[in-house]
Amino acid sequence: MLLDHLAVSGETVEEAAAHIEDALGVTLQEGGKHEAFGTHNRLLGLADGLYLEAIAIDPAAPNPERTRWFDLDRFEGPPRLTNWICQVPSIDAALDVFPDGVGHPIDLARGALRWQMAVPPSGRLPFDNLFPALIQWHGDLHPARMLTQSGCRLRRLVVSHPEGLELAKLLGQMEGVVFDSGAAALRAEFETPHGPRVLE
Repeated sequence: MLLDHLAVSGETVEEAAAHIEDALGVTLQEGGKHEAFGTHNRLLGLADGLYLEAIAIDPAAPNPERTRWFDLDRFEGPPRLTNWICQVPSIDAALDVFPDGVGHPIDLARGALRWQMAVPPSGRLPFDNLFPALIQWHGDLHPARMLTQSGCRLRRLVVSHPEGLELAKLLGQMEGVVFDSGAAALRAEFETPHGPRVLE
């Protein structure tokens, strides 16, 4: 299991994108729409094959016939880093190992991209939504390779939760990810063209 990307949620995609741009001092690129969930995004290419996603409900999209991913149906307040997404070679095999509530595989596509994401029926992942969303890409295309590099590199992601040690035990050691026992929150530390920056 490898870190794939990070998601910043907002009440609007403009607010989510501005939150990233203000924190890191760089500009996001246009993303696209996710018709299955009625959401849309903007993207930022990072070093080491990673990327950042600003995501929100698309007000122009029809209401989907399912709960939206990333718990966006219940999102409110200022934009913030809400989710981390991990790539697995087999989403079915991963779901056999992890506890209930991680989700069911859903086939998705946007343009030439094809992937599966595990999405819980409630939209909310275990550990107060801090369990990583699981993704399996199909084919050779990946968003990070399609994005302009921003000059930003993720130094580390700090996953904080009152049961952080239990979460760490479930997931095992992961490069660039640190688990902490504290209030539920995500904190991403970056090297940027403007020096060290933090995104929360």
